[in-house]
Amino acid sequence: MSLFDDDFYSSRVSRRKNRWIQEDAKQSKVLRSKSNWSNMRVAVLSSTISAAAAVLLFGTLFYHGGDSSDKKTPAASSAVTATQTADPYEKTITAAAKVRPMVVSVINEQYALGGISSSTGDDSEAAEGQLQQVGVGSGVIFEKKDGKALIVTNYHVISGSERVEVTMTDGTSRVATIVGGDQITDLAVLQIDDKGIGDVAEFGESSKLRNGEWVMAIGSPLGLGDSLSSGIISKTTRMIPVSLNQDGNYDWEQEFIQIDTSINQGNSGGPLIDLDGRVVGINSMKIADIGVEGVGFAIPIDNAKPIIDSLIKYGVVKRPYLGVYTLDLDQYLAQQALTKPKDNMDVPNTGVDGSSVEPNAGVDGDTDSSSLSDAVDDTGIIIPDEVKDGVIVLEAVGPSQEAGLKFNDLITKLDKTPIGSTMELRKYLYEHKKIGDTIEITYYRDGEKQTVKLQLSEKSKDDD
Repeated sequence: MSLFDDDFYSSRVSRRKNRWIQEDAKQSKVLRSKSNWSNMRVAVLSSTISAAAAVLLFGTLFYHGGDSSDKKTPAASSAVTATQTADPYEKTITAAAKVRPMVVSVINEQYALGGISSSTGDDSEAAEGQLQQVGVGSGVIFEKKDGKALIVTNYHVISGSERVEVTMTDGTSRVATIVGGDQITDLAVLQIDDKGIGDVAEFGESSKLRNGEWVMAIGSPLGLGDSLSSGIISKTTRMIPVSLNQDGNYDWEQEFIQIDTSINQGNSGGPLIDLDGRVVGINSMKIADIGVEGVGFAIPIDNAKPIIDSLIKYGVVKRPYLGVYTLDLDQYLAQQALTKPKDNMDVPNTGVDGSSVEPNAGVDGDTDSSSLSDAVDDTGIIIPDEVKDGVIVLEAVGPSQEAGLKFNDLITKLDKTPIGSTMELRKYLYEHKKIGDTIEITYYRDGEKQTVKLQLSEKSKDDD
């Protein structure tokens, strides 16, 4: 027998029902219904009463005795909305649709080497037609003001460019002006005409991110514009050493968000967004090596905001300027260990600065160094036994030169803080000092400890 083979699910009119509604002048309806009462009707009535009681009881418990007419409808609506918005697939689609129109491709154009006319000395005409694309990155429009739209991207995306071109999601291109850039934080701000540009991207709060949270990267990987990739946050805060000059020597340490979202060439400068469509980071780099998968990094937007503000206001990030070009002591010693001849007769007699150096010469030119506990290097640098870390001054300019620092001075402290590398020197300056502050430098010259105080200045364009 089918589940639906009964009167409750049939379109036919029951004979019992016909008999139930017939008029009988000689007998009341009450008596009639009693005489025709069946087990089925008893079961139906009992079920109905039980269901009604359950609904009333549930309503009382759920609304704590409140007025159901006031609370039922909003609660039901909220439950439906929560169920819909909790769907991660829908949220990725909604978030991507919100931000994608604001994401652009950033094209770095430079003059081709063959386009420069060295024979005539006039390269303006020859080079003008030889601009070529040397790199593609991404950017995101975050502000509109006074007929202009501002775009944030990576510094390395536009570094060395003669012209920067921006391609919108609709395929149109515009020439961009560089408002400012900062190599240390790898951020830059561009400006274009805001014609046809609607909304701008909303910045979120990277400090509220959690490990495992879903995020998406939008950009132009391999030049393929308007491309999406998704993943999770592997680590909200990861300190990564950076070589600013790309020479293999780490001279800065930067905070990143580590993600497993696919990041490829061309993604640099594009936004990392959360599932609410807010920019929480600027995609910056990935680790590309054999056996490495899903290790990408983005600059936290909370760290980027003050840099962006400074670039808009000044075109640069104003930082205290010491005026020294340095080499880490441990790096220097490693180089010396590799190049130092085994035979003392082959020790070179030329220092780093090209001056003549006598092998084993002491502080005052005394060739008998047996009484000295200081190590005399074959370049003329005297490194005391107690000194294990520091930075060697290769050139002193600006405030340092005015204070008397010279080539081969070995800096070991700033104020009372030990300095073991160029990275530590920079971090101390930028995190603990401001323009105009006084700083005390402890250094060794010819093996003797000295100190000097100087006032930190602002770096000018002539100091670059």
